[in-house]
Amino acid sequence: MAADYQPSLLSDADLRAADLSWAYNRPTGSAMPAAELQGWKQRVAQFQARVRSAPPVEQGSLFGPATSSPAATIDPFALPPQNAEFWRGQFQESGVPALYFVVDHGAELLLYVGETVKSNQRWQGVHDCKRYILSYIEAHRAHALTVAVNIGFWPYADCDRKARQALEQELIQRWRSPFNKENWPQWNTPFVGGKLDAS
Repeated sequence: MAADYQPSLLSDADLRAADLSWAYNRPTGSAMPAAELQGWKQRVAQFQARVRSAPPVEQGSLFGPATSSPAATIDPFALPPQNAEFWRGQFQESGVPALYFVVDHGAELLLYVGETVKSNQRWQGVHDCKRYILSYIEAHRAHALTVAVNIGFWPYADCDRKARQALEQELIQRWRSPFNKENWPQWNTPFVGGKLDAS
């Protein structure tokens, strides 16, 4: 099997039900140009490389020792990668509270940050990020470019939902993951809408 092989993230039923993004709704011959795709990836990857190489910032305190957030030490690229259809496997339990990261290991690019209370069940059913990833993969396939999208879990998240969501937001802001809606204006993400936004 080729190293850049990536199976579909959606079941046949999901494919029929989903409002598929520009990869399937654009006229023939109007795929995202390869140079535009590579330029977009390069901008995001350069920003994230700076984040990854920067020393963690510690929060000082007037009344005690400095503390640091787990967001400063979590490396999404170092987590064990799993195929995004991992949840189709048989599990003895529903999983643990976790943060998860969708990464293109072919480009060292963090695409999405999320949180869940049940790590073994998170991607069952409909999830908008599945559509974005499908569009992203299809854009690469149109130009025979390498793509290796996987998901990694950080299984030490707080059981409290608000605490998990606060850490998730901190990570989204830190890494500026382009598939998280908070960062769409910065990256002009072309994979999240119904059409390619080339502006």
